[in-house]
Amino acid sequence: MLVVGARGTDDLAPLETASIVIQQGSYPDHQALVTRGYRVVAELEENFDAALVFLPRAKAEARARIADAAARLPVGGALWIDGQKTDGIDSMLKDMRQRAETDQVHSKAHGKIFRVRIPDGGWLPSEWTSYRQQVADGFVTRPGVFSADGVDPGSALLARHLPEKMPTRVVDLGAGWGWLSAQALARPGIEVVHLVEADFAALESAKENVTDPRAKFHWTDARSFSLPEPVNGVVMNPPFHVGRLADPQLGRDFIATAARLLTGAGKLWMVANRHLPYEAVLAERFARVSEIGGDNRFKIIEASGAGRKGGRG
Repeated sequence: MLVVGARGTDDLAPLETASIVIQQGSYPDHQALVTRGYRVVAELEENFDAALVFLPRAKAEARARIADAAARLPVGGALWIDGQKTDGIDSMLKDMRQRAETDQVHSKAHGKIFRVRIPDGGWLPSEWTSYRQQVADGFVTRPGVFSADGVDPGSALLARHLPEKMPTRVVDLGAGWGWLSAQALARPGIEVVHLVEADFAALESAKENVTDPRAKFHWTDARSFSLPEPVNGVVMNPPFHVGRLADPQLGRDFIATAARLLTGAGKLWMVANRHLPYEAVLAERFARVSEIGGDNRFKIIEASGAGRKGGRG
């Protein structure tokens, strides 16, 4: 049985560990499930007898998950779909009822689970299986990745404030689909840039978007990322949500990683939503911290002197 989108802390007790394969592209959840003894893959390469899809928040990603799972099941196979009302489970149930035999609908709290029997022939729209789309002058993205429909305004603002000449060794923490790294590589100076991203789909897009041989790709958790030698530049637009919930601790952890990766003379350039309280942790981790740009939504921060307590410049 295929299980798509299970999180690291989900209760999967009713399913036999030895009989399921979990597809999970989020590195922290992937590793947590591996630690619990499950077979976990980032992308699928085999067929299955049945599938369970956990519905994500993004509609395009939900449709892609369902289409990919359905394509790997036999005619008549059982496709279970599980989700919350806030993630669109009711509209998905209505849609599935119009396309295939749908039964075994169970409701609990604010969620539902139901079964779809895979019909013969092409029963899903072709756009559900279009996993890539072109945005931003030929860059490609995949459903569900951050800012999948175009360049994030914060990243665009940060790119305009990067120095004309970049440091030689750079890390892009939370690199997404690679747009910011591509802008940095367009400036002189860089010898290597490490794109660090926890979302497998986003990193696969980045590999298509950034073909410069100076780019190195790392599917891992930015919070624990390390290199054998320090770097002299970090750029980042750190996330601050876990699902629907805002969590500024993510950004604080990214700042701690940046300080750990940098030489004392190295510099961090980051963008953050103006309301996020990052100043205290920046002052703890860097000797010099300055706001070098921004607008009513975002602030652009430059920091240096990693590992030495300082303050705002």
